[in-house]
Amino acid sequence: MTSAESKNSMADVYRFLAQSMRYPTTDWFTEEYWSALLSLLAELHFHAEREELLTSRQESSDFIEDIQVEHTRLFINAVPHVIAPPYASVHYRGDGTFYGRIAESTKKFYREKGFSLVREDDLPDHIVYELEFLALLAHEEDEKGEKEFLEKFFTPWFSIFMDKVIEEAHHPYYRVVMKLIVFFTREGL
Repeated sequence: MTSAESKNSMADVYRFLAQSMRYPTTDWFTEEYWSALLSLLAELHFHAEREELLTSRQESSDFIEDIQVEHTRLFINAVPHVIAPPYASVHYRGDGTFYGRIAESTKKFYREKGFSLVREDDLPDHIVYELEFLALLAHEEDEKGEKEFLEKFFTPWFSIFMDKVIEEAHHPYYRVVMKLIVFFTREGL
């Protein structure tokens, strides 16, 4: 595999991880996606995680709905509060607010690298946008930028977020996705 193929492959992985953190809909959570996820887990020898997902799907009457409910509970709306808001600002250095200082710094870094969010009102420190940005950096073969973003912006908050997700998740899907994100973001360091 050439260096360019490796970087494009990493860009594809980051895009896949970003997609995995979006609200699950039948538009993208298809048999093709499911097959790619299972193949990736097998390739990485994450056999226990793969089996856990297969079992949960077999035992479910509506697998996508189960993941939608879990996504909503973990990341959007739960009583008395959202369990694991997928925003760096909430977790980073105790900021605890949406669109905190780290969000502005993240947006500035995107611009310095020549990228911006499609919609100005999107929150730049959402996990999906951060993973998509890593995909863009990998595609551009900007290893220095990728490493800097991981070290300064992504890793400091992600470990706190991940711990909350793993501890609070009722469904194995998001625990597995967290493990994949850790595996591949550590590869980029």
